[in-house]
Amino acid sequence: MAGLTAAALGVVAFLAYQANANAPDSLARERPGVASPEPSKAKEKELALPARSGSGLRVVYALENRRVWLVGEDDSVLRTYKVTPSSVDPPPGRYAVTSRAKQVTGSDGVPVEHVVIFTESEGTVVGFSAALDGSRPDPDAKEKTGGVRSSRADGKALWRFATVGVEVRVVK
Repeated sequence: MAGLTAAALGVVAFLAYQANANAPDSLARERPGVASPEPSKAKEKELALPARSGSGLRVVYALENRRVWLVGEDDSVLRTYKVTPSSVDPPPGRYAVTSRAKQVTGSDGVPVEHVVIFTESEGTVVGFSAALDGSRPDPDAKEKTGGVRSSRADGKALWRFATVGVEVRVVK
């Protein structure tokens, strides 16, 4: 009986070791004497608000980074997230939210929610949205689409933040 108990404890200890070794860094706890992993310089640069992206309350959309920042009146970043661009990019510049829709069918035929429109480019309306099914469009599609897609959670955050008239800065 003692041998069986010792074997069972050995298996449990091995499984606990494997679980700990494979746990993501986000689950790591602060422990005295153990340094927290530092974010890489590349990651910090990717998350940093682009230079010359305006000031005050605004949405910043970086075309090359495929990222959006929600920026407060004091220029603090309230949220940033990755997006999937549309097949039609708006030219870099300063825009304002012109209209919003709670739920519609996107130009690609996909039901979307939290639609925030800010410009028109190449005859195509451009704005942010989130697909109800979580799908992302093909930015290289032949059809002209203007929906810059995010996750539903990020789309909801943008919806609450970007009311009509809020500035949208598009940067390279």
